[in-house]
Amino acid sequence: MADKDLVERAVARDVAAFSALARQHQSNVRGLLLRLTRGNHALADDLAQETFLEAWRGIANFRGDSAFATWLYRIAYSRFLMHARKRKPDDPLDDWQGESPSGEGATLARVDLERAFAKLSAPESAALTLCFAFGLSNTEAAETLEMPLGTLKSHVLRGREKLKSLLGGSP
Repeated sequence: MADKDLVERAVARDVAAFSALARQHQSNVRGLLLRLTRGNHALADDLAQETFLEAWRGIANFRGDSAFATWLYRIAYSRFLMHARKRKPDDPLDDWQGESPSGEGATLARVDLERAFAKLSAPESAALTLCFAFGLSNTEAAETLEMPLGTLKSHVLRGREKLKSLLGGSP
């Protein structure tokens, strides 16, 4: 069933419809949060849960001006920023100690990419993830992150340059 139909049913407080939406989008929401939390699976899971709780509570506020996924990513990014503001400066954001984030079977290239992503700022990581991993346009990503289009493009450019440098490519 299409997101639009599920959203209409969820607005009418159909729990099954919202559950279907959550199942369809949970992987991407967790993926975004995992990047933002620099591989902290527990924190990403907690923030994803908060994201979906907030989405359920506010589903009636979804106007449909953007894709439902874009709205969810905006909530997830907002939850991450709220958490980041609350944490103590000496409290490490990540718990990843250099092990493969998915356990066995991860390739060395994937591990290198995850390590490089962990060195990006949150806006750079979010911008690159939304634009390249999730395929959002620059305009959609800027809307999701609630930043001007030019700022988003700067984060994408800076993030790409940093990744090239960190991964041994020419800047």
